[in-house]
Amino acid sequence: MASWKKLSLFAVTWPIFVDSVLRMMLGTADVFMLSRISDQVTGAVGLANEIIVFCILMFGFVGIGTSVAVAQNLGAGRKKEASRISALAITINLIFGIIVSIVLVVFGESLMRLMNLDPGQVAIAKKYLTLIGAFIWVEALSYAISSVLRSNGQTRDVMYVTLGVNIIHVVGNSLLIFGNLGFPELGVTGAAVSTIVSRLLGLIVLIVILYRRIPAPIRLKDYITFDSRIVKQILSIGLPSAGEHLSWQSQYLMIVSFVNIIGQAALSTHVYVMNVTNYFMALGMAIGMGTEIIIGHMVGAGEFKAAYHRLLKSLRICFVVTFVVVGIAAIFRKDLLGLFTDNPDIIAMGSTILLLSIILEPGRTFNLVVINSLRAAGDAKFPVFMGVISMWGVAVPLAYWLGIHLGMGLLGIWIAFVVDEWLRGILMYLRWKSGAWKSKALVKPVGVVLTE
Repeated sequence: MASWKKLSLFAVTWPIFVDSVLRMMLGTADVFMLSRISDQVTGAVGLANEIIVFCILMFGFVGIGTSVAVAQNLGAGRKKEASRISALAITINLIFGIIVSIVLVVFGESLMRLMNLDPGQVAIAKKYLTLIGAFIWVEALSYAISSVLRSNGQTRDVMYVTLGVNIIHVVGNSLLIFGNLGFPELGVTGAAVSTIVSRLLGLIVLIVILYRRIPAPIRLKDYITFDSRIVKQILSIGLPSAGEHLSWQSQYLMIVSFVNIIGQAALSTHVYVMNVTNYFMALGMAIGMGTEIIIGHMVGAGEFKAAYHRLLKSLRICFVVTFVVVGIAAIFRKDLLGLFTDNPDIIAMGSTILLLSIILEPGRTFNLVVINSLRAAGDAKFPVFMGVISMWGVAVPLAYWLGIHLGMGLLGIWIAFVVDEWLRGILMYLRWKSGAWKSKALVKPVGVVLTE
């Protein structure tokens, strides 16, 4: 039986969604608990977390390339090749993670100053970012292993590990931020230490699961044997994906610097709203990643027609689910923001932004699902090219013009997000309809001779 026929979108997607939500809760838990100290601390740590998220997204360039290469090889019936790809990808991400850790420790403070963070908040953010940054390689390694497991259809295992990490993290926060049960009251430092310990424990469990779940065992030499053909497969998807992530996150950080110009209240509002809307985005991410895994197997098996219709069906599901969830959240928007702060100005400003999310989020999930499907088919360059044009040619100048020049503040900046997400989504959809992706597959089914 073909590998893709064993995969259903619901069975693959719901663990990815839960896992995405749980991963977001790691950062949200810090923001929520530290908001009990002050909005100033929350804004500082929230900005530091934006830099951390940027780095984690960059680790995805190997993770995404690995996911597509492994899925297509499994779809083509090449299990041993899939395991060799997995091993080399894990090594690449570990090396990359160590480099990023060094950069964050050495240049973290300079990055925050470049983003116009209030001087009084820099010292707070620096402490948090330095500690998390020193161990960011753990997240790089976890990301690579999780990508391998998901490509093999083991999405539940990854979800369970993330659940355990969250439980340990929340308990650790309670003990170390506030000094409960006789532990030292460390505040921001406690939140960072709790994050590091929980992620280390999660990594250990992921390594154990990796060796128990993949169909063809990874040999030790696979980690250190450089194969240019495998690296080419991974990077042919990974590097363009990295370019897109880099473009998105860098333009996002640029726009956050505009928010800092507006003021501390706007920054705190933005951080709180992002901590809510990230959960909406998790829906699109989960459906997109689930669709990516299935389409990767389909393309590897040469089932292009099935892949084409799988994306269209996923889009219909994505629109309905996202609109319903965001609509419900909009009804309770003041209560959601009230979980983070009792400042009436922040709640009023944030409530308006959450109403706007009814338009924004369907566009964002539309964008995510189609881009993931294009990557799964091996068509990774087009999303980057069009993404850079939209992000830097539309989102950044529009955010400045509306938010700063016209004085619309945070609302103007979020309107720019809406325009960018819908524009990119429509462009990606037209690419999928064109069928140009059908010639981009990395592998061919077993029985067909591969050419270099």
